Amino acid sequence: MERYRTPRPGTPHRRTGHRTRRLRGALLALTAASGLLLTACSASESSGSKASDGSHRTGFPAPAPQNSAAAGEQQDGQDDQGDTSRDFAPSPDYLSTFALDVDTASYGYARRTLAAGQRPDPSTIRPEEFVNSFRQDYERPDGNGFTVTVDGARTDEKNWSLVRVGLATRPTDRTGERPPAALTFVIDISGSMSEPGRLDLAQKSLDTMTDRLRDDDSVALVTFSDKAETVLPMTRLGSHRGEIHDAIDSLEPTFSTNLGAGVETGYATAVEGRREHATNRVVLVSDALANDGDTDPDSILDRISSARREYGITLFGVGVGSDYGDALMERLADKGDGHTVYVSEADDARKVFCTQLPQNIDLTARDAKAQVAFDPETVAEFRLVGYDDRQVADDDFRNDHVDGGEVGPGHTVTALYAVRTKPGADGHLATATVRWLDPNTRDPHEKSGALETGALDDSLWEASPRFQVTAVAAYFADALRQGDERWATLPGDPGLGRLEDRAGQLAKKTEDKDVRQLAEAIDQAHRDLG
Repeated sequence: MERYRTPRPGTPHRRTGHRTRRLRGALLALTAASGLLLTACSASESSGSKASDGSHRTGFPAPAPQNSAAAGEQQDGQDDQGDTSRDFAPSPDYLSTFALDVDTASYGYARRTLAAGQRPDPSTIRPEEFVNSFRQDYERPDGNGFTVTVDGARTDEKNWSLVRVGLATRPTDRTGERPPAALTFVIDISGSMSEPGRLDLAQKSLDTMTDRLRDDDSVALVTFSDKAETVLPMTRLGSHRGEIHDAIDSLEPTFSTNLGAGVETGYATAVEGRREHATNRVVLVSDALANDGDTDPDSILDRISSARREYGITLFGVGVGSDYGDALMERLADKGDGHTVYVSEADDARKVFCTQLPQNIDLTARDAKAQVAFDPETVAEFRLVGYDDRQVADDDFRNDHVDGGEVGPGHTVTALYAVRTKPGADGHLATATVRWLDPNTRDPHEKSGALETGALDDSLWEASPRFQVTAVAAYFADALRQGDERWATLPGDPGLGRLEDRAGQLAKKTEDKDVRQLAEAIDQAHRDLG
């Protein structure tokens, strides 16, 4: 696998195992790029970023589609004069395109595995999920859509920098009205769920969830082991909370894991109980250790495709258990237009069901994609850290029939790049553009942000605390997957010992419990793995 991309006109870049890229033979014309379930448990932080969203007259925005004006696409951030001062766009080799992803399960499962004194399988390490597990300092938009922040800092390795592309949506309005929610919980009650921290944790979480829902919300409950059963049809809470609690408390582990039957029955129940003008979602709680029936995620998703596409019912996966089918759950969520998280203890469960679930149930953006264009005058090569299963052909950035990611209110999405600048490079470095569809009207929107070489911090370890947390999380993920020879070490790698010290200092500076847990996980890895 080619690990870094060298911007060189006319040279195709191969992504083994990803979608085939369709290279353009000619340079393109360039134009400037342009509710809710639960009370959110935390407010957004103030921004310490350098770059802002909006239009930029220098550099390379994502190439504009032909006849975009005729197509009537809204290009947010375009200046009043419609700047077209550049009559060419970069070769596709200067572009990096990926679907947005807000999953965090990989990091949670790695922490659980390390706490048990074991090394995580490198195949379960997805760096973007480590990076996206932490709060960020991005500005938030006043309305719907995204802000785009692009910043960076130089590493200890000559000419190498880390560049952070940050996207943020507006947090939940705690006082605002929202449509009712219709949630179908699909609960794994197979024998493997009898281990402490699996079914018992799921039941406690569901009880908490039930108490927090409104009277006009609805809940359905589906269980599965060797077969699937609808335990509770779609039921409005109102005066039925006791009935719902009784159904949750009655769950007991039984036989094998027919996850395919559970998902299929869950979606059928969700469709049958679907409510107009409500938020309809399926929430799958499982260790994903499928050993019965259909265990192929693509086949399972094919069987529920009409429910996903016609009714827009998406999947939110909650993983549990020391043994966990990471690959299966991740594949189901990615291709099921949803997200995954992992919980191993009560604190994790409260975070998921108090903070993350509201963000993952309501939608701010559908089929969201990002494209970063690096300037060939200043950039010698670059590498996107993670998003290996989320990359999109560059030509499909504005193809709205190609799946992107679903993003909810209050989310931040971070992409980190290792970038080698040319010696003495000065000027524009990169422009990042996010494109998404309005979840109701399906109208496309875009927003861009840019970074100049002069805005790079001189030292990574003197950058803002949140930027440093991002870097520490990425370096940690990189260290854990070094058993897989496909991956190259990030430039400026400090090693686990120094990384542990950096994380400890950041935990004190930020007074953030999540950063403290990161420092503890790195300490565990350093002691056990060296």
